Amino acid sequence: MIAGPRATAPAPSEVGAAALRRVLLPAAILWVTIVGVGFLLVDVVQIDEHAISQAFVELRTPALDSISAVVSEMANTQVIMATTVVVVAIVWWQSRQWWFAVVPATALGVEAAVFLTSSLVVGRERPDVDQLDHAPPTSSFPSGHTGASTAVYVSFALMATRIRIGAVRVTVIVVCALFPVAVALSRVYRGMHHPTDVIAGLAVGTTCALIGWTWLRDDARVASREEVAATA
Repeated sequence: MIAGPRATAPAPSEVGAAALRRVLLPAAILWVTIVGVGFLLVDVVQIDEHAISQAFVELRTPALDSISAVVSEMANTQVIMATTVVVVAIVWWQSRQWWFAVVPATALGVEAAVFLTSSLVVGRERPDVDQLDHAPPTSSFPSGHTGASTAVYVSFALMATRIRIGAVRVTVIVVCALFPVAVALSRVYRGMHHPTDVIAGLAVGTTCALIGWTWLRDDARVASREEVAATA
């Protein structure tokens, strides 16, 4: 398991150093990577995913339209931000560890910055199929709904590893892990993104969740594991 936030409060100087080394630097690397992949898909390979998008259109039914609308709506900006704020507040109140509570907020902040700027640079057109939602002003690559939901809910899943009640821990982790996948499928189903857009969104969101989870990690635990491994 990747070491997460430590148990002791950080000094102000540690916060700045951690933010620079474990948030801003990885975010910059992620941005360069996702922009490079975007240009590769759109301008070099020029991958044609129309057949897959059309196949999803042909699967549409009134029931699936309604379900996908709810799932997609749960991943929009306002809902994701509100969910993050509520969870951060509850975790902060319960744990008294702000540096642990802000894990999903950090992940969402990084994801938003990477998504908004990379989508502007790549500028991919949305699928040429009947779209069930109003297209936002951002471009198709990467999927913002998928990226944001993945960043937040994978963060929740990582935080849930510290829940002591086994059944509750497993349930929360499974639900939080499956939700971004449901969002990704709903976005393709509703004609809002190409399949590679949501795959990129899943990758971006997962990376951002890991950035949030490790931004102030327990170095003592990491050092202990490395020492044990070296001894073995």
